[in-house]
Amino acid sequence: MDAYIALTGKAALVTGAASGIGRAIAQLFAQQGAAVAIADVNATDGQALADAIVESGAQAMFEKADVTRTEDARHAVQATIARFGRLDILVNNAGTIRRATVVETSEEEWDLVMAVNVRSAFLFAKHALPMMAAAGGGVVINIASGWGLVGGRRAAAYCASKGAIVQLTRAMALDHAGDRIRVNCICPGDTDTPMLRREAEELGEPAADFLADAARRPLGRIGKPEDIAHAALYLASDASSFVTGTTLVVDGGGLAGT
Repeated sequence: MDAYIALTGKAALVTGAASGIGRAIAQLFAQQGAAVAIADVNATDGQALADAIVESGAQAMFEKADVTRTEDARHAVQATIARFGRLDILVNNAGTIRRATVVETSEEEWDLVMAVNVRSAFLFAKHALPMMAAAGGGVVINIASGWGLVGGRRAAAYCASKGAIVQLTRAMALDHAGDRIRVNCICPGDTDTPMLRREAEELGEPAADFLADAARRPLGRIGKPEDIAHAALYLASDASSFVTGTTLVVDGGGLAGT
């Protein structure tokens, strides 16, 4: 284990960690020595992941949480600290998408996307930041999207929500640097997750064709959850000790010519 990126002795809380990118982040953080709290509405897969991490010899817990609810966010933060004695790293990863134009998007769908993607990051940060500040510092990593930096077709609510995350990251980095809290953002490109495959369903496209189109980028493939997890490890570790307020694009070169 490289001491420079090791997370030994630290505790991390990852939202939306029962599958996809969040799952890969939780697994990698545990491998690097962190105690990991998994917050997700999916109790079956979330608890199974926590059990698997514990069986591997690392520390983990599962906390069932509707990330859009104030009380659930507060309780997840408090439960993490109660279990591990600290909270050093918060990863706001929970997300959802609706592939639709503004006209096609219902008010309920708009509110849901904004709640899961933006309100959750606000709520978890609101309750975690004071704890980190009191303990002498910490790290917040927000998972946005390449579509938080450029527009995408038939994804109006999603683009708006991820753009908000990029700006929220910058504002939080400025507000909390004095508390020794670093706040950064990762903007993944298309990554092979259950959510990406659901997009194909929403658009009525065969999954194979949808994924093949998503792979048309300079590096010639779609991302793996592990690609994003390694970026998160860098931002969570001392290797990025002078990095805050930044947006790290991990997309195989997809935005390079945009």
